[in-house]
Amino acid sequence: MATIRRFGFASQLRSEASRHVIRFHNGRVRRSGRGLVFWFQPETASISELPMDDREMTLFVQGRSRDFQALAVQGTVGWHVADPERLARRIDFSIGLSDGQWRGEPIEKIEARISGLAAQAVQQFLGQAPVRALLEAGPEALRTELQAALAADPGLAEIGIAVVGVRLANLAPSRELERALQTPTYEALQQKADEATFARRALAVEKERAIAENELATKTELARQETQLIAQEAQNARDRAVGQAEAQGLEAQAEAARIRAVEGARAEAEAARVAAYRDLPPGLLLGLAAQALAGKLETIEHVTVTPDLLATVMGQLREAPARVAAR
Repeated sequence: MATIRRFGFASQLRSEASRHVIRFHNGRVRRSGRGLVFWFQPETASISELPMDDREMTLFVQGRSRDFQALAVQGTVGWHVADPERLARRIDFSIGLSDGQWRGEPIEKIEARISGLAAQAVQQFLGQAPVRALLEAGPEALRTELQAALAADPGLAEIGIAVVGVRLANLAPSRELERALQTPTYEALQQKADEATFARRALAVEKERAIAENELATKTELARQETQLIAQEAQNARDRAVGQAEAQGLEAQAEAARIRAVEGARAEAEAARVAAYRDLPPGLLLGLAAQALAGKLETIEHVTVTPDLLATVMGQLREAPARVAAR
């Protein structure tokens, strides 16, 4: 904004390099340029100051698609002053000669005109296609169309304004329409999620079934092996019992044979001994018995021999050789 100082009957104006100052005197341009510094008399001067930097304005337009669905467009439009003297003649940029402030609102007027042209171009573009096609195309197609329309508009060129760029941040339907458009996609995604969940559950059930079958097969195999082990142990026990019985039978047979041999030999010896004693006279047998008895007695305190016993024994001893010879 220009700085104005008053010194008595004259004033000094000092402007910035980004500002274009036009001084009028009696309706004619006396000075025009950027960053000017000059003296003037407030009673006879009229001064306009125009911004020469690039400006951006916010754009918000609501329209309808060809199928009568509401859409909202948000973005910004960049513009700058292309011909300051022409613009100064069409829009009032005059400033107060005491404070350097604009007397009106020239920027708002320019942006209102640009906004009206942009709204018209946006609404025409939206009305040419259904809402789904517009949303699928996105804001880029609309941005290109809008920038071309503003750049070619003769009304802006006539007042000395040039559009330098258009940026669109969003092309969105109403909330109700957005929810309606999202529903099929949401349902499809939800269906895929449900299918994935069901697939995971089915896979988990299949894995659990495989695990259960594996466990059952393992238990069956262990039971079969245990049955075979028990049968083998029983067979081994039977084989051991049979072996022990056979060994005991053989041992019993051997013991019986030994007993028979011993008893047979003992019986034969006893028979021979009996046969040897069978023909001996009674007296001799009695003497042998007495001898055997005496051998088993530890002490003999008294022995009584009568004459009758002695005569009988002696008679038998004399008869023994005769009987032996008679045989």
